[in-house]
Amino acid sequence: MLGWALTFFIIAILAGVLGFGGIAGAAAGIAKIIFFIFVVLLVLSLVANAIRGKGPSV
Repeated sequence: MLGWALTFFIIAILAGVLGFGGIAGAAAGIAKIIFFIFVVLLVLSLVANAIRGKGPSV
C-alpha cells in the first residue's frame, strides 16, 4: 500500500513539473489518502500484536 502511495506521489510530482496542475492535485490527493490508510492499518496492526503479546517476527 505504501508503494501505491509513493507511485501516486511521483505521478503528482511529474504532472506538476510538466504543467498538468489538475492531474497533479488529484494524484497528490490520492497519495495522501492512501498514505493515511496505510498509517491507520499499521497502527492497528501494532496494537493488535501488542494485545496478543507476540513480539515482532524477525
